[in-house]
Amino acid sequence: MNKSKAQSKAERKRKLVNRKRRIQYRLRDINWAPQDEPMFTASNIRYELADRVRGLGPGGIGAMHLLARRTGLVEAIDRRLHVLKVHLPYHESDHVLNIAYNLLAGGTCLEDLELWRNDEVYLDTLGAQRIPDPTTAGDFCRRFEAVDVEILMNTINNVRVKVWRRQPASFLEEAIIDGDGVMAETTGECKHGMDINHKGQWGYHPLLISLANTAEPLYLVNRSGNRPSHEGAAVRFDQSIALCKRAGFKRVLLRGDTDFTQTQHLDAWHAAGVRFIFGTDAMPNLVEMAESLGNKAWKPLRRDAKYMVKTTPRDRPVNVKEAIVRQRGFENIRLQSEEVAEFDYAPGRCRRSYRIVVVRKNLSIQRGEWALFDDVRYFFYITNNRSMTASGIVRSANDRCNQENLIKQLKSGARALRVPVDNLVSNWAYMVMASLAWTLKAWFALLLPEQGRWKQKHGYEKATVLRMGFRQFVNALVRVPCQVVRTGRRLVYRLLAWNPWQHVFLRGVDALHTMSTWRHPLRC
Repeated sequence: MNKSKAQSKAERKRKLVNRKRRIQYRLRDINWAPQDEPMFTASNIRYELADRVRGLGPGGIGAMHLLARRTGLVEAIDRRLHVLKVHLPYHESDHVLNIAYNLLAGGTCLEDLELWRNDEVYLDTLGAQRIPDPTTAGDFCRRFEAVDVEILMNTINNVRVKVWRRQPASFLEEAIIDGDGVMAETTGECKHGMDINHKGQWGYHPLLISLANTAEPLYLVNRSGNRPSHEGAAVRFDQSIALCKRAGFKRVLLRGDTDFTQTQHLDAWHAAGVRFIFGTDAMPNLVEMAESLGNKAWKPLRRDAKYMVKTTPRDRPVNVKEAIVRQRGFENIRLQSEEVAEFDYAPGRCRRSYRIVVVRKNLSIQRGEWALFDDVRYFFYITNNRSMTASGIVRSANDRCNQENLIKQLKSGARALRVPVDNLVSNWAYMVMASLAWTLKAWFALLLPEQGRWKQKHGYEKATVLRMGFRQFVNALVRVPCQVVRTGRRLVYRLLAWNPWQHVFLRGVDALHTMSTWRHPLRC
């Protein structure tokens, strides 16, 4: 590092420390006396138009664009995706990133593009004379054929492999791949490919295959609303396995609920060295086998605490919901105990037997203060993992529920599962482009360095950013007010306000600048 860069870094650190000290001073503990006036005392407020100084609210969008360029995503999209016959004036990468950046900047729908395309500073931030308006963005989505969406997903995944390969060796020990279906509802009536499901919901039924390690969506496939959740999952699992092995993962684990068992594929996955844990239906023959087990086969199921209490344990709050259920005499199911056992079983479509782990839940059916009767219910999991304990299998299977958090983030956080266009394929294309906003968030976290004397602290910050919800990430690391100044050949973003995540943000930007490998992106 030359002298000027060292001085610049020291100056930046000094400013960060001063800004943090000032806000900590304002938020210090004070023994307040009763106040005569409210805390909000601002008055005589006036607004004026700035002459030369220009600012942008989501100043972190420049870091997201730097990330897309350094990873080679921009070049890869333009080289592999050919949807436009003539580039007048936009390229494919302009359209794809325009939709992703809209969500990262705080937009929620295509119509919000109109706000950004009329923001001169936002355009300068991206070095663009203009960006596509909402109508043009919708037209771009409608140009997609199914094969084009596949190309776009594979292009993003090729770049994803490069990001994974930059992680520590421990990251590549095991890839955990989850699969689930999710309903994308719509109130529209003229969207081709929409249908009604068994719950009476109209819309589409996308399939989501994700990497549980980082909560990244690997494959997002749009389907008609009446399709079963597991349809096409085996093919996407196979593609995800190949993707993870190409990245260098030593082991691969597949997980899914009862709809994703698909016993006809288990032998092939086992032969390929792939582990799996799937829920399986409580069929009469399985229930009979579980009931025939002796008492010695059953052991208490011990579940780990959700978190470690760092201070003194607090009393549990009163369960208001349960009190109302009892008071009004509603039927209530109370869990008395859980036990776990295991046995071998060969599904009808398999040539070999696998390990079945069964959980027996002992329930009490109550109405008001009266216990009506006891009930026993069985939950089955099929796996080829012989080394993990039965309780560990149940715990891993239950951890798949974390994918529900990813689905929630894609739905209400990134708004990637909206269906703003008019047919199944065009909405599929929008979902993939919009989910890229969440992917860029994950990549930014993964590329945060964690070495040196602060390795432990940096590792904790990296994990925290990776687990952040989309709205929290946008507010902490993208909605960073900046003054945008063009000096010579540089585009300078001057941070105008401080927040507790600013040092992490700047460390991530520094990492993107110093990764020499990214300056000439590897071909995908």
